[in-house]
Amino acid sequence: MDLNFTPGEQAFREEVRAFLERHLTPPMRRAVLEGLHVPPEETVAWQRLLHAHGWGGPNWPTEFGGTGWDPVRQYLFEEACAAAGAPRLLPFGLKMVGPVIMRFGSDAQQRRFLPRILSGEDWWCQGYSEPEAGSDLASLRTRADRRGDHYLVNGQKAWITLAQHADWIFCLVRTDQASKPQAGISFLLIDMKSPGVTVRPIIMLDGGHEVNEVWFEDVAVPAENLVGEENKGWTQAKFLLGHERANIAGIGSSKRELERLKRIAAAELKHGRPLAEDPFFAARLAQVEIDLMALEITNLRVLSAEAERRTPGPEASLLKIKGTEIQQALTELMMQAVGPYALPFRVEALDGAFAGEPVGPAHAAPLAATYCNMRKASIYGGSNEIQKNIIAQLILGL
Repeated sequence: MDLNFTPGEQAFREEVRAFLERHLTPPMRRAVLEGLHVPPEETVAWQRLLHAHGWGGPNWPTEFGGTGWDPVRQYLFEEACAAAGAPRLLPFGLKMVGPVIMRFGSDAQQRRFLPRILSGEDWWCQGYSEPEAGSDLASLRTRADRRGDHYLVNGQKAWITLAQHADWIFCLVRTDQASKPQAGISFLLIDMKSPGVTVRPIIMLDGGHEVNEVWFEDVAVPAENLVGEENKGWTQAKFLLGHERANIAGIGSSKRELERLKRIAAAELKHGRPLAEDPFFAARLAQVEIDLMALEITNLRVLSAEAERRTPGPEASLLKIKGTEIQQALTELMMQAVGPYALPFRVEALDGAFAGEPVGPAHAAPLAATYCNMRKASIYGGSNEIQKNIIAQLILGL
């Protein structure tokens, strides 16, 4: 693979950088670059600004309102946004349910839902995991019983990211109780404002409210919100998980965090010298950087497959495993760099404000919270252990 960018691609990257320079505010940049909390309204506002510029769907084809960019331009855009400190585009609509609706949805569903994802009018969340169905997703129990022109949904979803802000949730539900686990599952779109939907927060170790339980009690869902065929939802589930695992790799954000780690290492002193000059620490930092470079090449290969309209294959599991390992390694090295100053973290640090004077350097304040939060990265989207099984079966033939 030729990793040299063409003059046209170089010009495109400069165009994106100039756009980011014009439109990203200093507070927004600081929040992202320093690992602070980004308010949901700023995330929505950024999506709407991109949409107004014609860039609302970087990975979408033009027939559905997207940019139609090739894999290289998608990559250059996401890398530039991450490096500049732009808010992360919400993946649940743009990179998960959006592609599912494009591939499996009806014309009416495509006309109804896709434009509102691009414009930022609808915030989506993902309803897959349950208390007894995480990595073993096929054992899910949330049921949807057909009643004429609608379904009655009952059950519980767990660990639902940012459900407290969501307008819609895409759910895997069991529509045939007698079938084998992978059969009898359907893919349903549910309005979060429907009577019977309850969102209950799960407060994390860092004190943050990022994930939730979502309960369904006799929730009436129009049958027209079924995507694809009834009892055939496992096909959509696998398709979506392939996209999710590829996106979890987070190359651009990891490159940004690597630069943040280098800044921290240069600022921290060990025996009177910058930590970055310590041979042991420098070796670990170099290894993470090498791993990230290798992952970047693999990611470009997966993007090329998507450009040819092929579903991400088992190589997406490689991206998921290595991407999350790199993300966790970066947060671990940041913690080590600041030493004991990382321990007394406070929730207020994530908003960039303290009731009193911070303990230690300002850059240390959010590090412990970020470290704790990133422990889940190797679990969601299918645990890394499950991904290794997929690689063994589908790539190695074991």
